[in-house]
Amino acid sequence: MNASPWSKRGAVRRVAAPSHRPAVRAGDVAVVGAGIVGLSVAWFLQERGVEVTVYDADHAASGASWGNAGWLTPSLTVPLPDPDVLRYGFRSALRPSSPVFVPPRPDPALWRFLTGFALHCTYARWSRGVAAYGPLNRRAIRAFADLADAGATPRPHEARPFLACFRTTEEAGAMIEELRRIEAAGQRVHFDYLTGSQVQQAQPGLSHEVRAAVAIQGQKYIHPPQFMRALTQSFIARGGKLREWVRVEELDTEPNAVWLTDNGGHRHRHDVVVLATGATLGALARPFGVTKVVQAGRGYSFTVTGSRVPSGPVYFPNQRIACTPLHEPVHPVGERPYAEEDTELLRVAGMMEFRRPGEPLDQRRIRAIVETLRPLLPGLDLGRRRTEWVGARPCTSDGLPLIGGTTDRRVFVAGGHGMWGVALGPVTGKLLAEQVVTGLAPDELAPFDPLR
Repeated sequence: MNASPWSKRGAVRRVAAPSHRPAVRAGDVAVVGAGIVGLSVAWFLQERGVEVTVYDADHAASGASWGNAGWLTPSLTVPLPDPDVLRYGFRSALRPSSPVFVPPRPDPALWRFLTGFALHCTYARWSRGVAAYGPLNRRAIRAFADLADAGATPRPHEARPFLACFRTTEEAGAMIEELRRIEAAGQRVHFDYLTGSQVQQAQPGLSHEVRAAVAIQGQKYIHPPQFMRALTQSFIARGGKLREWVRVEELDTEPNAVWLTDNGGHRHRHDVVVLATGATLGALARPFGVTKVVQAGRGYSFTVTGSRVPSGPVYFPNQRIACTPLHEPVHPVGERPYAEEDTELLRVAGMMEFRRPGEPLDQRRIRAIVETLRPLLPGLDLGRRRTEWVGARPCTSDGLPLIGGTTDRRVFVAGGHGMWGVALGPVTGKLLAEQVVTGLAPDELAPFDPLR
């Protein structure tokens, strides 16, 4: 069907959307993307009396929101590009077993992203990014409490302890230096330094190869599949409409409406649309002035049990492996649940690889995690892995998300959170819902202008 003669698809201009402009009527909003960011936007829009329809090309909450480590770690929520990452990446990024992997092949969009990433790997830019995250991080945990207070989701677990673990004191010293730089950029960080037997006393499941650890205070974690299931059910119970297996392929805007065209050729009319499609954000957002590349930074995860499962989150920064205890079984998306008696489970997540979102899982990456983890957590049954998964985290070259308005008053975006989509999903939803309804961009969102 042809678009109305009054319709438009945005002007590809890199101009900043004004932080204060009259709000359009937003009584009926479409959210494209049913991950934690999209569903959080939808839920907080409902809090403001808005009717919301969420569209997703797959199952709701089946992407990176389902398979991640579930950490709510304001002290670690910082931009991905920094000088240390750059130096490490050049040494090893072409090895499939490397924590950071770039497949050697021609891909202009990927190399454009990596060039921009490299340009942001300076301490000055990293520090500015940390300062930008600060106000958002200070409100992040409160947004989870808002959802729990309303009965929408389970309350996050306290991470007691949250340990960043190292084989040597020299490695731990580098982490402590980074935490001090984070403090210097304006974020609060409280931590204790552990060595020798203190490490195993704090977390008995760790082997004696782990000779140093940093115990970071005030962090939390969730069970990602359980949390996402509850948030989805709450959205629907409050009158929200969920359209799964519907891929939105085109947007057209008119003075009084925005039209979504799906993969079946059907058109859907709404007052406003919020694009929260993760690593594929650019496909729909680019015509509306959002030209920053959003690259899939794929991560892996699986679930294991064992004789000594850590009681709290364990992080191996040098290996990029995150371990989170789960207090109920994992229900695979679209499959029958595993045995209910297996309650002492550990979600193991890690790696960063820059591949296209839909490419298949690479077993070499799973094996690399297993072989790295085996001597560090010997009490895990790593030969009996469940729910092996790969998912695409949406990364930007400057390490900052894209949250806010576009060149069209009826089109908003929320994405590009990289590894911090879960930690910042609810606060993103809360603040963007305010902007959509009032037309006023909260100050916390200023550094994340999608048109920057």
